[in-house]
Amino acid sequence: MTTPSSILGGFRVLDCSIAMAGPFAAQRLGDLGADVIKVEPVTGEWQRHVAAGGATGNRINVSFLSLNRNKRSLAVDLKNAEGRDALYELVRTADVFLQNYRPGVAQRLGVDYETLAKINPRLVYVSMSGYGEDGPYKLWPGQDLLLQAMSGAMLSTGRTGEPPTPAGQYLVDAITASTAFEAVIAALLHRERTGEGQLVKVNMLDAIVALQMQELSIFSVAGKPQARTAEPHAHVYIRAPYGVFATQDGFLALAFPKMAALAQVIEAPELAGFDDERDTFARRDEIFAVTRDRLRHRTTAAWLEAFRAADIWAGPVYGYEDVINDPQIVHNGTFVEYEHPTEGKVKTPGFPIQFTRTPSSVRRGAPLAGQHTREILGELGWGAERIDQLIDAKVIGEQTL
Repeated sequence: MTTPSSILGGFRVLDCSIAMAGPFAAQRLGDLGADVIKVEPVTGEWQRHVAAGGATGNRINVSFLSLNRNKRSLAVDLKNAEGRDALYELVRTADVFLQNYRPGVAQRLGVDYETLAKINPRLVYVSMSGYGEDGPYKLWPGQDLLLQAMSGAMLSTGRTGEPPTPAGQYLVDAITASTAFEAVIAALLHRERTGEGQLVKVNMLDAIVALQMQELSIFSVAGKPQARTAEPHAHVYIRAPYGVFATQDGFLALAFPKMAALAQVIEAPELAGFDDERDTFARRDEIFAVTRDRLRHRTTAAWLEAFRAADIWAGPVYGYEDVINDPQIVHNGTFVEYEHPTEGKVKTPGFPIQFTRTPSSVRRGAPLAGQHTREILGELGWGAERIDQLIDAKVIGEQTL
């Protein structure tokens, strides 16, 4: 059900995606009030059966729980003609259709853009892929780590000659989800102005490459090489010192201070005469090593106090417990808490956009597979007898609380 006062209240999204990028994009639309119907196999979407971090949950693992709030679930076999008919009826009522099938699968299932656009010409159809829907890599697995590596992003950090360090998050999945979310909003705006639906394509490779707009332009326009050095700088195109340093009791992050100020605060007179633009690139490893040696001798809190007094950019290195309990995080209401009918009390990141008149909210937690099958098909006018027959034939699925 939609929330009339929400920004996307009254819009219906059919989410036929799996794993992270597609479901996360659809969840963002649900958070804004769209009626998101998760169309999944009778046995449930792939992510239901893969517990990241071993967090299996009660009836819903945490991976699925985190990416599928504010959705209803229709469990249906799209390989079956009657199952496809159910989807086609829903398409007539929908505004957005989102899928991240492997290339060719949508056509085989009869849910490609050309087919669905004939049913509903106003449909915004978002097709997500790993590398693009044609070309030499179209069948390669669109997996986050592989795309981080291929995008060039990894080789902007770490020491020369050593393996690069991947991001500690599902970075490519997350930026692809945000890109798809942005694409849906833009396409809906176009439709509101013109009445036209359209096919929208988003791929993970282009999304992570576009995220590096500044870095890749420095290389492609200015011709500056992507050169790592002996010390573990946090970025190849930012002057020293720039990175994470050990202190007496932990770690801190330090970002390109002026050399004179840094020399004074860490008591390193050998750095005082360094030029802020020239030497901080040419002598990057030397600066990093001196800074690293000095910072080991005081606590993180002491250094942060000293750096802030000198207007030097520095900050703590948090773990997740620190993040959740940070005063600014608490003040912002960054996390939301709600009761889930099978998983109990849930606390997860909330809504990154704050609307003063139309706030986002958790209207429902992630559903069981087929939890809303009967409800959704009933809205299409299907009778209980027909629904029961198809459940018995395993064309559609239903789980109850």
